[in-house]
Amino acid sequence: MFDMYRGFACYKNWNFEVLNYSAAEYGGLHHAAVRIAGDNVYMHLKHEGGTHRVQRIPEVGLSSRMQRIHTGTMSVIILPQPVELDVHIDPKDLRIDTFRSQGPGGQGVNTTDSAVRIVHLPTGPVSSECQQTRSQLQNRDTAMRLAKAPLFSIIKVGTRNQAERIRTYNFSQDRVTDHRTGYTTRDIKEFMRGGEELEELITDLLEHSEQEALLEAVEIFVTGQPEV
Repeated sequence: MFDMYRGFACYKNWNFEVLNYSAAEYGGLHHAAVRIAGDNVYMHLKHEGGTHRVQRIPEVGLSSRMQRIHTGTMSVIILPQPVELDVHIDPKDLRIDTFRSQGPGGQGVNTTDSAVRIVHLPTGPVSSECQQTRSQLQNRDTAMRLAKAPLFSIIKVGTRNQAERIRTYNFSQDRVTDHRTGYTTRDIKEFMRGGEELEELITDLLEHSEQEALLEAVEIFVTGQPEV
């Protein structure tokens, strides 16, 4: 997923900036945060937020007689980057932690405690984190700007329940299906490159969203209230 969105950013000539990256214990990626800047970024990516399901055959099961499908989920959150906000945060309400960075390839980033995590104590779990550079001061400044975004206090990842999935990546069947529009592609490797296949799906989602908004507007005009 990380490489897919990085590939799509490259395809759209957007800037892809890694703010936080944590490798998983057994390889791969545990979580990451990136800032993507360019023309109409939020408009294209706003529907990517949600639970994504992946189905695959693990490497250890390739030679077994009974191949078992492994199913997992990933959560994606899309937040618009606000302009500089005039929001006052009392320093006494903050807990600032420093720790060693983990990068997607560089080893020098984790030699000092340059990564910064800021927790806003009154809101408990609401926090921001940055390990973008080797400079603790720069990372702290970025984390503070992210913490000021009001969306951090109201947007949640979700329950990661498979019933809430928005898309399925089925590697064993070479298929990607979006469950909101029914869009399906039979070339999962090409889709995961983040090029034309992903743009086609995103265009389909934008059209679907516009149609739903239009139908809701018509319904409100006719009935006076949306259907519950």
